[in-house]
Amino acid sequence: MIPAINPRRLTRWLTHWRGKILPLQCPVCHLSLATTSVGATQALCCDACWDAHYQYHLCQCCGLPVTDSQARCGACLSHPPAWDHLFAISAYHDPLPQLVHAFKYQQAFELALPFARQLSERILHPAPVLLPVPLHWRRRWQRGFNQSVHLAWALADHLDTQVVDNVLVRHRHTAPQQGLSRQARLSNLKHAFAIRGELPSSHVAIVDDVVTTGQTVSQLCRLLRRVGAETIDIYCLARTDLP
Repeated sequence: MIPAINPRRLTRWLTHWRGKILPLQCPVCHLSLATTSVGATQALCCDACWDAHYQYHLCQCCGLPVTDSQARCGACLSHPPAWDHLFAISAYHDPLPQLVHAFKYQQAFELALPFARQLSERILHPAPVLLPVPLHWRRRWQRGFNQSVHLAWALADHLDTQVVDNVLVRHRHTAPQQGLSRQARLSNLKHAFAIRGELPSSHVAIVDDVVTTGQTVSQLCRLLRRVGAETIDIYCLARTDLP
């Protein structure tokens, strides 16, 4: 049995003590991270690394890059996704891959705070309920934590919303989606998720780290629609433009 850890307290505790014990460094270039007007702990990376990142316009429906800001791109008008809106910090280009990798695989919990601040600025009408994408207990045991839960709790502080992390359940261990073909992704996720209990609201948001083909969140959307979800948003750090 994995002991229950409050993600909000853990993130804040690690952020506080890493800043006290270790010099703050940019997780991309590893140079000293200077304190800004909002504090160094609120910055994703140094100004130089972030300025090098082109701020893409994203379709507010599928989340893929578009030439200018728009609610729905042409692809969404002809083939709408399983969800209603998708909000991401930006496209999956430098320095976001390095930052997401550190957050997901190097236990850089403190990145949840600046991630949430950046993402919350793009969400004007937040869903009242946040649902983190669940991990199978075996994957959570191997990794030690669920990064989507940490991100959801950090987002909840900015959006004044509720995190419910026991409605979506992953009861089948699957291979990582990365590197699989579209058909393999569909087969890999078959019967992987389930809904437990009732939804607290008909407007919910699924919280994930990176959305690639969207197969995982689409599978969850179909389950949520069956139990009464009317509006489903996706909150993620980045949306890749991979086919």
